This record gives sequence, structure tokens and C-alpha cells, in this order.
Amino acid sequence: MRYGDLQQVDSNLFTHFERQWRARQDEPLLTTADEARFSWRDLDRHSARMASCLKDAGVAVGDRVSVQAEKSPQGLCLYLACLRAGFVYHPLNPAYQRAELEFLLGHAEPAVVVCDAERETLVAPLARRGGARAVFTLNADGGGSLASASEQQPAEFTNVRRDGDDPAALLYSSGTTGQPKGIVLSHANLLRNAETLVEAWGFTARDRLLHALPMFHVHGLFVALGCALLGGATLRWLQVFRAAEVVRFLPECSVFMGVPTYYTRLLAEAGFTREVAAPVRLFVSGSAPLSPETFAAFEERTGQRILERYGMTETNMNTSNPLNGPRKPGTVGPPLPGVEIRIVDENGRALPAGEVGQIQVRGPNVFAGYWKRPDRTAEDFTADGFFATGDLGRIDDDGYVSIVGRAKDLIISGGLNVYPKEIEDFIDGLPGVGESAVIGVPHPDFGEGVVAVIVAAASLAGGPADGAASGTTARQVNAPTEPDIIEACRRELAAFKVPKRVVQVAELPRNAMGKVQKNLLRSTHGGLFK
Repeated sequence: MRYGDLQQVDSNLFTHFERQWRARQDEPLLTTADEARFSWRDLDRHSARMASCLKDAGVAVGDRVSVQAEKSPQGLCLYLACLRAGFVYHPLNPAYQRAELEFLLGHAEPAVVVCDAERETLVAPLARRGGARAVFTLNADGGGSLASASEQQPAEFTNVRRDGDDPAALLYSSGTTGQPKGIVLSHANLLRNAETLVEAWGFTARDRLLHALPMFHVHGLFVALGCALLGGATLRWLQVFRAAEVVRFLPECSVFMGVPTYYTRLLAEAGFTREVAAPVRLFVSGSAPLSPETFAAFEERTGQRILERYGMTETNMNTSNPLNGPRKPGTVGPPLPGVEIRIVDENGRALPAGEVGQIQVRGPNVFAGYWKRPDRTAEDFTADGFFATGDLGRIDDDGYVSIVGRAKDLIISGGLNVYPKEIEDFIDGLPGVGESAVIGVPHPDFGEGVVAVIVAAASLAGGPADGAASGTTARQVNAPTEPDIIEACRRELAAFKVPKRVVQVAELPRNAMGKVQKNLLRSTHGGLFK
């Protein structure tokens, strides 16, 4: 269903979700793994109370609300509260540590920060330094100061009218420079993409989605929830992905969405049989490339073909293999309706079918620009409005897109983005390390495993390597061991960023311009996890 010109009607995403539950108030919408049930009315009332609570705390329309909390039904209500009140929802990975939070909260400048009670001592000073007026807690069990304060609020809230280009969410995605970029997604971005996916994937009120994805990521937050809430589907809600638990609940569900790692782990479960998978009409994979081997093994086990699609934080979903039609392994399908994709060379010239080049995207799904970074916005958009994704790919004669590489050296491990420069900067600051290069290499479970290749400071004693900074000098400190570096990273970085292996070499390979040749490192160390 289309709702007309989003500039002429109320584009608030919550208002369009709300259409689905007006006539179904007391029907169950969400059921947790321990059988706690939440009706459509429950989500309406809880989100209304939270919206009023945040408004009373000084949050105004357009203000950011930063959230670092474990997944919970109450966390979903908080997201909905932000939408209906016109606040900008800013989700944060619960694994982020002090250095990451300090930058993100300082840059986003939230009016309010919500975190787990166990992290309040760490988060509160950083939040107030970033200008937050208040800090609330929200725990995995739904308790905390936000829940307590919201109980005193009315169960009704008048939704704030939003234009299509008004911001709905702020998510951060780092680049190869290591400096995270704030991506502002509008109500129209999210609504148009959800409308398109509901139609493309056939979502109806008869569907039940098994939701095992995190809530701080586009996949779980906008794709999975957008399809379910706009399509009127119900949810089996799992706090985290556990293969055995997914196998338990799959027979009652009709749709499952996951990252490739989820599928490799399901295939490792003896209980994941053709009979278990039979009631599911659609398995969707995204957030990282699905290997043809996993695609084939899944089809052999279940008789079903996984639907792979392609999206990114800046654009939501761009392409999808068809619901009804050929799903080609190794491809992410044709562009979704309303989305334009072209492949260009380094000079921006369009390339014919079959040739590899840079992927550019244009459509209502694409964000308008980076938060506080007009320079990067201008750099990443073309004069005719296409967004340069940084990915390399090709389009075949049938219009199917294949992703063949990432121009920005992005690593995707377990469906999560890992940006090498951020980790390199940290490792380079450790005593005894002269320089480092972080790469992703094939991993049987995570898709890509993070590997740090280091050069000891003593190896640079005779002068800088070709292309290294002229000020590089030896530090008379013993080179740290692999366990030393991994432990140091674990203390300061999110777990998914911590290298799974550390390799010491005499020097890093460089080209004539002094740039580290990571392709050679990946070739040399690509078998570490075999």
C-alpha cells in the first residue's frame, strides 16, 4: 500500500505503523522466548508513556536520544516513542567501550542518554560532557529508571506530525579514516523502504517473524521491524541469536532474517532439519556476503533457497533477489522498485553489463547527508544525486547485482562492520608496536575474521620503511605478544572488533606510493582460519 506524496501527508513512520493495530488492539504482537506477551495496545501505551517521559525530561522535536541498552520489548517501545514524538533515535552497540562512547556521544550531542544500569557509572559522565540533560537506565528485563519514570505518565500521546525529510534516526558508520560518520535517516527514507520491502517480500498479517537480530543495526531495526510492523505481522522475539533456540521456534514462524553467520551456525545444528524449516516461507540473508557454499548447503538441507539482498546504513535496502523468481547464488538480486543502481569507472563513466566498477545508488531510500559533515556529503554524492557506496560490483545481463569487493577495506565479521583504521590507530599506540595493518580474511563462522599484522618498533630502528612517516623511531620496548595485543584490544574495543589473530612481520608490503598493499596481506594470511 502506498500513502501518497510524503510531503503532503503526515510522514511520521509511527503513524503508518499505527494503522496496523487500530483494529487489533488486544491481539498479541510480540512474544518473547519465555512466553511473555505484548499486545498492540501494550506497545501503544508503553511507547506513549515513554514519549511523555522524555518530553518532560526536556527532549524537544528533532533532539537526539542516544540508547545503549540490551535488546528488550521495552527497548522497542523506546524506539517507537522516539518516532511518535519526533525525536531522533540514536542506537549504540552495547559492546561499545569508553573511547567509542566518548566520541559518539560528544558528536551526536543527545538531549537524553539511555543505558543499562550496570553501565551508568561509565556512561553518565560522558553523556553530560556531550550536553545530555538526563541519563535514564533501561535493563534487559525491561526495568530501570526510564520504566519507573514512565509509569507515572499518561497512556495516550498525540503523535507529532513529520515531513518526509525530517530526521527519524541517527546511526554511525566509520570510514577508512577511522572517524565515524553520522548518518541521518529521514522518516521518508524508512517508510519508503519498508513499503517497498513489504510488497517485494509479500509481508501480510498472516506472517510471524522470528526476530533474533540486534536492535542497534539497520537489519534488525529498520528492515525486520519495518516489514513486520508495517505489514501487520507478529513477532517471536529472541534477545540474542542462539541456534538451538531458533530451531525450537522456527516451526511456528513464516519468516526468518539473519546474517550469514546465523545460517552457518544453523547448518551446524543437527536439529535443523527439512521438517523444522518447512513452515518458513522466506529465509532472508544480509549485512555481509553469503557464500555460494552456504547457499548450496542450505538448499540441500532444507530444500529452500535463501533470499540474499544488499543494503547499507546510508541507503537501507538497495537490491533483492526476488520472492518469486530465480535467486542466484553469489548475487544480491536486481534493484528494488524505485531504486536506481549504476556501475561506474574511476572517472564516473557508466560501465556496461558484466564489467566491474564502483556501485552508485539513487532513490528515496538514500539518506540526505552526514551529520555535521557537509564536506563528506559533498564528496560521496555525485552532481546528479547518486550516492557512491564505496563497494565494487557488476550487473549481469538479467539485471542482477553482484558485490565483488569493498573499495574502502571494510571488514564484515558476523554481519557487523569493522573499520580497520580505528583498530590500527589503537594498536599503533601500544608500547613496542611500530605500525600495523588490519585485514579481514575468510572465516568459517563469521564470514571474515579480523587479523592484525604488526611490525615491532625495533624493526623500524634503522629508519622508516618506505612510505612510513619520517618521524617514526624505534621504541626500546619488547614487542608485545599476540595474547598481549588481543587482551589490550579487548579492554578498550567492542568484542567484534578485537583481532582473532595477530601476526608479526618484519615489514608491511607497500606500493610505489607508500600505501600498504592489503591485498597482498590478505593473500598471504588468508588461510589462518582454515
